[in-house]
Amino acid sequence: MTVERTAWHARPMAAPVPDMREWGLTLPGELDRVVIVSPHLDDAVLGCGRFMAAHPGTIVVTIYAGGPPRYPDPMTHWDTIAGFAVDDDVLAARRREDELALGELGAKPHWLDFVEHQYLDRPDWVGPEATSGRLARELRALEPTAIFLPFGIANPDHGATHEAGMLVREEYQEPSWFCYEDFGYKHIPGLLAWRVTQLFRRGVWPTPVAIECDASDDAKHRALGHYVSQLRALEADWQLGTKLVAPEQIWRLAPPPSGWESLAATT
Repeated sequence: MTVERTAWHARPMAAPVPDMREWGLTLPGELDRVVIVSPHLDDAVLGCGRFMAAHPGTIVVTIYAGGPPRYPDPMTHWDTIAGFAVDDDVLAARRREDELALGELGAKPHWLDFVEHQYLDRPDWVGPEATSGRLARELRALEPTAIFLPFGIANPDHGATHEAGMLVREEYQEPSWFCYEDFGYKHIPGLLAWRVTQLFRRGVWPTPVAIECDASDDAKHRALGHYVSQLRALEADWQLGTKLVAPEQIWRLAPPPSGWESLAATT
């Protein structure tokens, strides 16, 4: 019996589109000078610790690293479960933790002095409009080749950090821009997908990148070990320990491939 060959068997395979071969990869020199923008003193290591271990020299700009004029009395829930006492200078202690943690990864801290929302009444929360100008000046002075932002989900300071970074990106497009997943918060059902959808509709398509990271995990664990206060609170509120096995994923922020723009209208 003779079997007729179908059209797809009869035709030679089309040559691959050159651009497709580069999707998901970084470019030469793109990661030479990386700046990670972190909401708080620990978020960069939680979300990018394996990346930093493989890329010494990374600079971490933490936006909400400033202490309030006076700490609340009674203490906040977070500072209480973190183990602080009423007279402690919490942000000074957390900066010491951060310096030691980043040192384990060959990274450098760069602290801004904005106050995180837990110490402020809601009308006084420091949003992206208040931080983006300062962030833009700091980033330009550091001359990065790549900037990593948090996706900015669940926590008000995370959301404000993401939005501040996106405001800066509009005027500062020379570096490559990426997002990293907010550790802990990314496991809240639907929130990471919600942020990806928001970016998609804005014409900024987040795409996972294959990027070199430390496969052993040892350096990240050593770094996290310095966040004594934060580990205590994160375990109490988020069951941190069992989630540390979760992979880190970095996403590129870039326009869609030419001709694909209309797909955003289907979301």
